[in-house]
Amino acid sequence: MTDPRMTKLADVLVNYSCAVKPGEKLLIEAIDIPHDFTAECVKTCFKAGGHPLVLLKSNQINRALMMNGTEPQWNLMADVERLQMENVQCYMGVRGNWNVSELSDVPSEKQKLYEGTVWKRVHTEVRVPKTRWVVLRWPHPSMAQLAGMSTEAFEDFYFNVCTLDYAKMGRAMQALKKRMEATDKVHLKGPRDTDLRFSIKGIPAICCDGKVNIPDGEVFTAPVRDSVNGVIHFNAPTLYRGETHENIRLVFKDGKIVEATSSNTPKLNEVLDADEGARYVGEFAVGFNPFITRAMKDILFDEKIAGSIHFTPGNAYDEAFNGNKSQIHWDMVLIQTPEWGGGEIYFDGELIRKDGRFVVDDLKPLNPENLK
Repeated sequence: MTDPRMTKLADVLVNYSCAVKPGEKLLIEAIDIPHDFTAECVKTCFKAGGHPLVLLKSNQINRALMMNGTEPQWNLMADVERLQMENVQCYMGVRGNWNVSELSDVPSEKQKLYEGTVWKRVHTEVRVPKTRWVVLRWPHPSMAQLAGMSTEAFEDFYFNVCTLDYAKMGRAMQALKKRMEATDKVHLKGPRDTDLRFSIKGIPAICCDGKVNIPDGEVFTAPVRDSVNGVIHFNAPTLYRGETHENIRLVFKDGKIVEATSSNTPKLNEVLDADEGARYVGEFAVGFNPFITRAMKDILFDEKIAGSIHFTPGNAYDEAFNGNKSQIHWDMVLIQTPEWGGGEIYFDGELIRKDGRFVVDDLKPLNPENLK
């Protein structure tokens, strides 16, 4: 018998996030996911009148391909997957991982080969701009370990987070979108030596209310590319290309990262040297999911932490484009709640959030007690 929580989540993904309409095609890319849940998504799609396509993958197999693959081989795979992506209206990426460090020993040049072929040609160029898509993680025991929780407790947390009332959240975040689109200068202050200034003038703000990511809960834009100056010292650990980084500290001058250190400084700079755009920022976002209160080294969760912001070296999204292009898109999270050292956000000199809580009346509906 299927877990009723799976049925509810499948309904959210198919009918709310992807909003599959009769006759539309939905591509379900399932990576290390229980077949019960993939099957539930297939059945839910059929009930909505859609036509599901399924692509089953494995991180262990992906690693073997990455370690040995050639550029012509990756381009052939990109041709195949791109053709499939170009022929669907909706995409659901459900990504599990038995071992979150499965790709940690794949050389950077091999990672870049994958990113420059399949990821760029299929996902960056087609899936993101041309389909209604949603991506989410699956609560494997490896995620529970990262979160420091038992498997059972983590699964309860996961389904609460992923099936909250996103429509209610969507209504509440409209005020933040309006403020961000009216703002020129942003000033961030935080723990350690964080003191960062930049402009977001003229760049759209995009509401994320469960239509693209599950879990969700952020409004994002992008800084004017050359406007970023100062220091940001992130306090949430981050996992990228299978490597964990802590205490990332970035120094900006006229938009460019001119100094970068972390617990793994060589690997950090290796990523930031991937191409010219990797040392510029493609996204600035404010997070407020009420159920997510601490870092767990999974970016789809951590970037939504209530009282957080994230700042993203690399590629800018087309919806909030600042001119920056890169193979990299690395969301780095700064938590500004008292437990994490506090912090402040100013829009054009006005304090709008202090120590993780919105302090202006139109944004108070986004505080945790009003979203649960």
